[in-house]
Amino acid sequence: MRALGFIFALFLALPAVAEEVVLGLSSDQVSINTNFDGSEILIFGAVKREEAIQDDPRLQVIVTVAGPSKPITVRRKEKRLGIWVNIDAVEVDRAPSFYAVASSTVLGLALSDTEDLRYRVSIPRAIRSVGAPQNISDSENFTDALIRIKSKANQYQLNEGTVSVDEQTLFRTAIKLPAALTEGTYKARIFLTRGGAVVSKHETSIYVRKVGMERWLFKLSRENALLYGIMSLAIAIAAGWGASAIFTVFRR
Repeated sequence: MRALGFIFALFLALPAVAEEVVLGLSSDQVSINTNFDGSEILIFGAVKREEAIQDDPRLQVIVTVAGPSKPITVRRKEKRLGIWVNIDAVEVDRAPSFYAVASSTVLGLALSDTEDLRYRVSIPRAIRSVGAPQNISDSENFTDALIRIKSKANQYQLNEGTVSVDEQTLFRTAIKLPAALTEGTYKARIFLTRGGAVVSKHETSIYVRKVGMERWLFKLSRENALLYGIMSLAIAIAAGWGASAIFTVFRR
């Protein structure tokens, strides 16, 4: 509540302009260690305006959080002679490692298709897939499969109606980050819309970094792959030997 009060006071102190976002984050950094099992980012803010609040159409708020993007190869498997084999593959040009969309109402009501195409807000539009091999006629199914897999792992989220808007001025929502996070800079975007059209947009960054032992192992795997491999092998051998020794003791 103190944070919301601070944002509201800031909103009153700023000079009057068109409807615009004044944003706050509960934290702009997420630290990943060996015990990390997910996190939650509270995104809140206010709308400053120079005119009286409009009654129709009602102001809507959309929040997106996107992790680092990279190309992803999606493969289709088929069972042949009792064995699952890869038969087709499509490379998605760029897909975010994490993507969440939260809105104050149903996304299709808050944002028109034209605006969605322009700002790439919805999950399918956030994925960039330009072309596919000529022998694949259903390339859109590969994108759908990627979304389905990522959604099941909670790495792609569509949270409609989860942005609370008070008096068309204060808004807040919480974005849950899963345990399997990619290190890097996450871009948070906030859109104000009326009648499906974007009237204001604001961007900020959230930094996700590995710390402690997790950070050390990550750097070792990148900078000295041979030593990392030897350590991994030694740990696996030690764990196997330990389990065997314990099993032998119990058998006696």
